[in-house]
Amino acid sequence: MRQLSIPGAWVHEPEVIPDSRGSFHEWFRATDLGEAAGHALGLAQANFSTSRRGTLRGIHFADVPPGQAKYVKCVRGAVLDVIVDVRAGSPTFGRWEAVRLDDAEHRAVYLAEGLGHAFMALTDDAGVLYLCSEGYAPGRERGIDPLDAELAIEWPAGIVPLLSEKDAAAPSLAEAGQQGLLPSYAECEEYYARLRAGEGELSPAGR
Repeated sequence: MRQLSIPGAWVHEPEVIPDSRGSFHEWFRATDLGEAAGHALGLAQANFSTSRRGTLRGIHFADVPPGQAKYVKCVRGAVLDVIVDVRAGSPTFGRWEAVRLDDAEHRAVYLAEGLGHAFMALTDDAGVLYLCSEGYAPGRERGIDPLDAELAIEWPAGIVPLLSEKDAAAPSLAEAGQQGLLPSYAECEEYYARLRAGEGELSPAGR
């Protein structure tokens, strides 16, 4: 696991072992993630999405606590995966970092509770797996406009972004802050400390 420039975000770069039959790699190891994050990933839900080229999903995050940590891997095609620090008060607030996930290098990313997540499909029929620490709870789900000019995420040139109506209507980062929708960095840090101490809690949806 290699830590990214945003605290709470890591990328897993596995050794891919090819032979005449195909290839093999370990795409998730609980011990590696536990050493990086300081606690185990409590798996509550696993999701799979397929996306045509240009599909832009996100920026999504959930209220903390309990938030929703994610471990994300592209199993078919390629996507540009983007992690955004939307934690109000964070020293890296508003920073984003992009990682290409594809079916060749087999990277995966982990983002802690409170971080925003988005990706754009670079190929048709891109398949993405998500391991989630909490189940989907509509009342706690939030979004930020992935085309927010102030965030200035560098999405690939020459690809027309395809957004859902919900994502297209999402507020900018500044608007979300004014509306009190952003997680607090201090509360996130407190929750991470509870997870490291083994005191995490299940959300009502996960009980």
